[in-house]
Parts: sequence; structure tokens; C-alpha cells
Amino acid sequence: MHILVVGGTGHIGSYLVPRLVMAGHDVTVVARHPHPRHADSRLGWETVRWVVADRLAEEQTDAWINRMRAMSADVVIDVVAYDPEQNRRMVEAFRNRIRQFIHIGTIWAYGPGGRVPYEESDPRRPITEYGRRKARIEAELQELWVTEGFPSTILHPGHICGRKWLPIDPQGSRDGVGVYRKLAREEAVILPDTGLATIHHVHADDIAQLCERAINCRSVALGESFSAVGPYAMTLAGCCRAVARLFGKEPKLTFAPLAEMKRHVGAVSAGIIEEHVVHSPCASIAKAQRLLGYEPRYTTEQIYAESLEALLESGTLKLD
Repeated sequence: MHILVVGGTGHIGSYLVPRLVMAGHDVTVVARHPHPRHADSRLGWETVRWVVADRLAEEQTDAWINRMRAMSADVVIDVVAYDPEQNRRMVEAFRNRIRQFIHIGTIWAYGPGGRVPYEESDPRRPITEYGRRKARIEAELQELWVTEGFPSTILHPGHICGRKWLPIDPQGSRDGVGVYRKLAREEAVILPDTGLATIHHVHADDIAQLCERAINCRSVALGESFSAVGPYAMTLAGCCRAVARLFGKEPKLTFAPLAEMKRHVGAVSAGIIEEHVVHSPCASIAKAQRLLGYEPRYTTEQIYAESLEALLESGTLKLD
């Protein structure tokens, strides 16, 4: 099949495009730069057809929708649509002429869950603008499937990780290597509240796997949404323990009320921590397993091990 990937050079695309090529598909990638940002372009990318375009700039006029109308594909995978209007243009461009349209959403479209693990059929209660926009895209695509058979499938990734993309750290923030260094040295790490808030990682290759399975199982994937996450969520305290044990240590944890984290870690990190604590995501993969045969390769512990190995190899994380 001919598969068009819009935004295929980032973390998801770095794993998705080689998977599609190895499966024998003809792949076209639309991106601003004709090379992957997080992968070696010599491995799995030699046969890719490139369309160089700045989506945001072209969306200011009719240039983008005209470009999409001029393209042909059996399957379209849109990795980088963040606004409902962006998605509406894609629907208009490909209506009645593709076999499947895959939109990459986010578990932030779910909002804080009322029960865990969160099922795809549970109510959407997004609390961020990003989550609300993605939830709107999902709702519109599902309505189009019901009303006119527009062949959409929506995948909602958790906290995306990869060898060259640091996971949300065990403190619930993006503090570079600071938290990892502290855990390796058995220095104190401050967690919000009791440290029992959850985070739900997913390796980018597992998102790519789920995307490929949705294409292969098209008949049951159309009109459906799937959570693209690892096999289980983990608490912040559990993540600290997992990372520390990679270095043969036990974590030294202290705790502070969420409202006081700003005093300990600064405003930026405290804001990121609060967003993760409030959501405390924990999503089910049972539907994806049942309908698509999805089996994530990476647990959260394995994600941390791979990322830390890369940090150590590159010298970014120094323990001395």
C-alpha cells in the first residue's frame, strides 16, 4: 500500500517509517526537512519519498489543502494535527478517496479518570487546552465515521519516550538528568504528596507497532480509538525505585505537598509535575490487545534502562 505520513521525522516517525518500509509499503513523508531528526537516515529510510513543506505556514493560505488534494495514498497517518481546523482540512482533502485515516491523539484528551484503568469508552473530561482540542478532533472523526463512513482510527499515546527522548522523569517533570543523577548517587529526591501519582509511559516503537496493527486490522480499527500506552502505569515512587535499582541503589525519597513543590524545584518543573499529578494517567490496553493484537515491547522499567544507557553513552549523564 501507499502510506502518507504527515510529520514523520519526529520521535514517533523515527520508528514508524522504518516499520512501514520493512513491511513492504510505499511510504511518502511530508515534513519541513527531508531527513529524520532522531534516527539514522541510512537505516530504513532509503526508499522514502519526501515532500518538503511547512505545514503551519501553508495552512495560512490554501496551499496546504491544495497540496494534500494533489496527493494520493491508501492510508494517511497524521502525526502533527493539534487543532480541529487542521484536521478538518485533512478530512476535506482526503474524503472519499482513502482506505484509512489515522490520527495520533493523546491521553490528555481523556482528562483525569474516574476509574482505573481508563477505558476508551469512558467519558472524556479534558482539562487542558491541548487535551480539549485533541478530544474535539476525536469526536469529529468518530461522528464522520458514523454519518458518512470516513475511515478514521484514533491512537492516543501516553508519555512518549525513546532512546533519544527522555521519559517524564520519576519526579513527574522534565528535569534533564538531575533526578537520574540523584537516584544514582542515593541523594534525596522530593516527590509530591505521597509519591503515589501515576504516569503512563509508552515507547515510540510501541506506538508505531499499534499504528501498523491498526492498518493490518483495518476492518476492526475503523471508527475506533485506542490507548497507545505501555502494559501498565507506575507511581512516581515506583519509577524512582526502578531507576535507582538500575544503579544498584535504593531511592532516598522525601515528600512535600503538591502546592509546595514550586519552592523545591522551581516554577517550571512544579507546573509540569502538577499537570502529571492531576491527571495521574492509567489507561487500559485491553481493547487494543483484543482487537488488534497489540503487545507492547517496552515496560516503563525498560524505557528508563534504554534512555539511561543512551545518556551514559553520550556523556550527558555523568555520575562522577
